[in-house]
Amino acid sequence: MLTRGARLAYLAPGLLWLGALLVVPCAILLVNSFFLRGVYGGIDYIWTVENYTRAADWLYLSIFLKSAKIAGLATLFAILIAYPAAWAIAQAPRRRQAALLVLVILPFWSNYLIRTYAWMVLLNREGLINEGLEAVGLIGEPLTLLNTEFAIVLGLVYNYLPFVILTIYAALARLDRSLIEASQDLGAPGWRTFLRVVLPLTLPGVAAGGVFVFVLSIGNFITPDLLGGQKIQMVGNLIYDQFLSARDWPFGAALATVLIMVMMMLLFAQAIAVNRGAGRREAREARP
Repeated sequence: MLTRGARLAYLAPGLLWLGALLVVPCAILLVNSFFLRGVYGGIDYIWTVENYTRAADWLYLSIFLKSAKIAGLATLFAILIAYPAAWAIAQAPRRRQAALLVLVILPFWSNYLIRTYAWMVLLNREGLINEGLEAVGLIGEPLTLLNTEFAIVLGLVYNYLPFVILTIYAALARLDRSLIEASQDLGAPGWRTFLRVVLPLTLPGVAAGGVFVFVLSIGNFITPDLLGGQKIQMVGNLIYDQFLSARDWPFGAALATVLIMVMMMLLFAQAIAVNRGAGRREAREARP
């Protein structure tokens, strides 16, 4: 059993790392969001809440809502694709599961930017998808796939899908198989066993993966920039432009702070849901 001092000693490097590279930058953003833009860019240190009032304007609020819609669609499709994949891996023989998980994370062996550029090659009007559809006679002229919301959602799902598969697989791997067998022995069909037993017990994993994809997607600016062709602006692109193009650092800091707050609320809600699920599971196990 470690003493309190030993625990602090082990935690200190990680806490210092997080404090220096996460907490301090976020605190600087928060402070800068209450100042004004300088005449030639930069920061004019005059205290104000004008940036947050401006962020509530419908012009910027609509960008937040569009970003939330795209992130929500990416999350939904990622879960719908990931759950069957995670279930198949969990049902596979144990000696093969490690190899299947390696295949899941295989895309991470290449750079995120390269993977996104690959989708640009596939989705453009002269790309493999259009050429393949034309070759089999399904379309008469190339489809407009690139520079659309569809392309952005597709890119986000592809890049973040492994995270969802892994979190759902972890939940399925911890599932007590005797509960499934008991449901089947009592005559429940497969779909009812899934809805009443499997899905409720794996919801924490689904929620964790969903929040992970949503949080990463809503702040993403690379995928919308490349696959959206700068025609569809998300909040990540808006923040990027405020810092590098408009040189309005205080307003960019305010937008970033709002986005961070939204992400923190989602992560907090997900943590509460997981803790409640763990508490109910422990209560069931404690029953005689």
